[in-house]
Amino acid sequence: MPQHPLPATALTDLLGCRLPIVLAGMGGVARSELVAAVTRAGGYGFLGMVREPLALIEREVAAVRAATDLPFGVNIIPAATPAKQLAAQVDLLIALRVASVELFWEVDARVVARLRDAGVTVVHQVGSAREALAAQQAGAQALIAQGVEAGGHVRGRQRLQELLDEVLAVARVPVAACGGLADGRDLARALMQGAHGAVLGTAFMATEESFAHDAHKRRLVAARASDTVLTEDFHINWPPLAAVRVLRSSVTSGERGDPFGGQRTPIGDEEGRPIYLFSTDSPLRSMTGDFEAMALYAGRGVDRIDAIVPAAALVAQLEQDAARHLRLLADAAPPLASPVCYAPEAQAAQRAPLLAALDTLLRAASHRATAEGCDAALHGAGVVRRAIRTLDGKPWTPAGDGGAAPALDAAARAVQALLDGVEDAALRKELEQVVGPWLEGGH
Repeated sequence: MPQHPLPATALTDLLGCRLPIVLAGMGGVARSELVAAVTRAGGYGFLGMVREPLALIEREVAAVRAATDLPFGVNIIPAATPAKQLAAQVDLLIALRVASVELFWEVDARVVARLRDAGVTVVHQVGSAREALAAQQAGAQALIAQGVEAGGHVRGRQRLQELLDEVLAVARVPVAACGGLADGRDLARALMQGAHGAVLGTAFMATEESFAHDAHKRRLVAARASDTVLTEDFHINWPPLAAVRVLRSSVTSGERGDPFGGQRTPIGDEEGRPIYLFSTDSPLRSMTGDFEAMALYAGRGVDRIDAIVPAAALVAQLEQDAARHLRLLADAAPPLASPVCYAPEAQAAQRAPLLAALDTLLRAASHRATAEGCDAALHGAGVVRRAIRTLDGKPWTPAGDGGAAPALDAAARAVQALLDGVEDAALRKELEQVVGPWLEGGH
């Protein structure tokens, strides 16, 4: 454990783990060996059990419990699972008394309610602030904001930094960041932005305990961010128009033909189950076949992966580097007053009225966005939140807020009156674009 450990967050309190480091519930890859290793090291692991048979789910849950008595979760995906199988999976997870379930893709309010009624903590991964509101309204107790930089199935098209501000502006539950995160600096930046934790997939795929095939792991170690591509070519077994981020291959270059031609061509086998060209299956230890043509999932953080390491070592490195980076950021912050130069104190005094006005505008925009689910209001709330951070302020958070909503037009006028004092031209322009429609009574 580092000399200055990472602080507890609302997410670590909810999940019962020591560190705000979460193993993504990667289908096929996040099996019991990896989940147990991450969990024992202080993080929180999700078993990736999308469409898996009940016997395997029961066996994997038992294997984690045999390795640790710490809490962990299970990932399932309602939209990618036949209705009868999904119902059986939910019943089994409740019967097994798993601590938490992570859901992804379309928000299925009935599944959320069923799990919540049984006392299971529900975490929902989302790709937009609008979807975050839907998941929160359905009863999700934590959210994962997934940026477009993520590997595997990608729900939205926003960069993580932009999406995270929008989600944090309306979320009343803990929020974890996900998408292109691979090292301790990434974790620290997510926490500094206001996230309560970070979810990593690709980095944990390249560990010794991962159930990914060694051929896939070697490709990850050799790859750069520019080697990844977002594509819909790998679609068999998933809802239509579902993009995935993978490493470039003969499939993504078009050498293997039309992905939507209708013909199913076996290119591999998993214990008697055929693996088809253009399916969402990624190479696993249990498979044989043409791995180059399978879905080689990888996020844009892949260029910060340079070795296959034990999962516990990765967790320890993430904790150490994140703690060090947070200390550096704290030490780099200028004092408000200095016996030599009073510029920082003067700057803080100049910014105070604008920050106060922006704080009121953020609360007003958040209430409007939450009430109406309007994309413009959601985007605007994210912009205002980002502006507060840029000006070294601490953004207001919706969690626990029970006050009346400020008037949006009045809050917008107060900010507009102070915009001439914003020296950053790009920030001023962005705020002008957001405030303008609100002055006219728009969303």
